[in-house]
Amino acid sequence: MENLPKSDETDETLARDIGAVARIGAVPAILHMICEETSMGFAAVARVTDLTWTACAVHDDIGFGLKAGGQLDLYTTLCFESRAARASIAVDDFSTSPAYCNHHTSALYRLESYISVPIILPDGEYFGNLCAFDARPHAVSNTRVVRMFEVFASLIALQLDSARKQSSVEALLADARRTATLREEFIAVLGHDLRNPLSAFNATAELLCRRKEAELVRVGQRLGRTVSRMAGLIDDVMDFARGRLGGGVAVNIESVADLGPSLHAVIDELCDANPSCTVERDIEVLETVDCDRARVQQLLSNLLANALSHGEKGGPVAVTTRLADERLVLSVRNSGKPIPADILTRIFEPYYRPASSVPGGGLGLGLYICKQIVDAHGGSLAVTSTEAAGTIFTASIAQRQ
Repeated sequence: MENLPKSDETDETLARDIGAVARIGAVPAILHMICEETSMGFAAVARVTDLTWTACAVHDDIGFGLKAGGQLDLYTTLCFESRAARASIAVDDFSTSPAYCNHHTSALYRLESYISVPIILPDGEYFGNLCAFDARPHAVSNTRVVRMFEVFASLIALQLDSARKQSSVEALLADARRTATLREEFIAVLGHDLRNPLSAFNATAELLCRRKEAELVRVGQRLGRTVSRMAGLIDDVMDFARGRLGGGVAVNIESVADLGPSLHAVIDELCDANPSCTVERDIEVLETVDCDRARVQQLLSNLLANALSHGEKGGPVAVTTRLADERLVLSVRNSGKPIPADILTRIFEPYYRPASSVPGGGLGLGLYICKQIVDAHGGSLAVTSTEAAGTIFTASIAQRQ
């Protein structure tokens, strides 16, 4: 038999589906059993779409001439009608069947018996049909035979669904491996290739600051501030990469006996960079605290920098730190226009910057990283913003018992 050409739009999909059926080891045995139990000479698993009928697996004892990958004109088969009705069709003898005695399928292929049962995947997708036919009449419409076909069709559907899910999982795993590789390369570029030039810039800035000429000192100081800002951006992106792709920001929690001076140092550093700012500090941490000192310093630095940048110009910023109820509570408050409710719901998202943000003000990672740091400590970070009380970010970190 001469096979019909496949339509271009389905070549890739059909090749995938034929391969999926071929990988089901039980299919040849199922087709062989069908022919033995019904005495029919031809059985097949067919992929049936709204355009094509394609054999995926074949058992041919009558020399029909169709092999896996071969096609029939969809409209010449009863599978077309089975698909349209999503129901089984069984004909014992075309010549005596009231419904099919004049059907073109019998005349075209010289058939007398025919059975076609839908293969429907668990998600409802119509894959195709399990079908069989012969040039002689056979009793195929009885309940026992139809039920046998339906059971085999269900088994094939389950195997196809399982194979698709496995393929999807394998694709996800492959994608995860590619992501992991890209992450490592990305972090390596940030941590090495970009930091080396910054080190050279920083050395240049220090040399300029040692010169006697006032103008060169000012240039050196300006360059030094730029280098510090760039280094901070690199740190933020590296933390984002590790946190977003690597399971969270890494912390080394230990007993810290002198956290208070470390927090004062962060405030002093930001005050030096912002001479016109006013920071009111109320830091009472005399006891030993369980935390990652460097990460808590980074947390305060990001929250304070955010307050200085977005708060009322010239308005005071208050930093409060307490140990209360076995929790380290750190809050930063600034005055100014309240943050709108729609922005509050997204404020800890990575790369989120309100439309009102000043261009060049950062990557929008600072608050996201703050949240990651607090989460890594097993704590919580909240924000409130009102006209009367101002905007307050509060981090609460439980202490080990």
